[in-house]
Amino acid sequence: MKLNAEWVSDRLQQKVSVARWGAVGTPVLLFPTAGGDAEEIERFRIIDTLADHLAAGRIKIYSCDSVAGRMMLGQEGSPQHQMWALDRFQEFVRWELVPAIRQDCRDPDIEIVTAGASIGAFNALAVTCRYPEVFRAALCMSGTYDLKRFFEAAPTEHFYYASPLEYLPALEGPTLDALRTRFVLLAAGEGKAENIGESWRVADLLGRKGVPNRVDSWGSDWDHDWPTWRRMLRHYLDELVPAPVS
Repeated sequence: MKLNAEWVSDRLQQKVSVARWGAVGTPVLLFPTAGGDAEEIERFRIIDTLADHLAAGRIKIYSCDSVAGRMMLGQEGSPQHQMWALDRFQEFVRWELVPAIRQDCRDPDIEIVTAGASIGAFNALAVTCRYPEVFRAALCMSGTYDLKRFFEAAPTEHFYYASPLEYLPALEGPTLDALRTRFVLLAAGEGKAENIGESWRVADLLGRKGVPNRVDSWGSDWDHDWPTWRRMLRHYLDELVPAPVS
């Protein structure tokens, strides 16, 4: 069962599209790559890959437009505006999309698994670290985590709060306490266009803060591309979303 929705986000000040596949099961928020839209994962056969999990009621998959990624890669507006959008996109996810997912699941307290590849992996990591009270695990595939190279300007306060590499070293208090009860899985190939060093950098930072995490290398046969991510999703969702007890 597929459902599409669209609304004007107060935080992003524009329309955002959201798609859902499945009727029941653990909610999985799967971010697009780069500036992809909510239905990118269907076009690249992610939904086909997970069709049996959806049919069995093991998972429900949600996705939304990568608004900030589109602005960043398309250089829409000033660098400062792009960094503002990165921060506001995460606020949109927490305060607009998460309540919609919980309402759709008919459970006001249900916890969500996040996932994504490339820039989508950044988004999965970022919302989990920033809002661990609602996201219980993050599957980050072939991640690009240091976004400073995409902006031709000094980092702003918006960028600081949106980037785990910036704020995690100083993070303390209840948010860190909650994050230490979560799990981040960082998977990457070492083939064409992959950079597993970014995953190791994130893992080192998370480890220093006591956050459970793991890096899995898939080796040089796996490139920065959809065949890799389809295989990874299939493999890791079996670990992160246990089959329901019959």
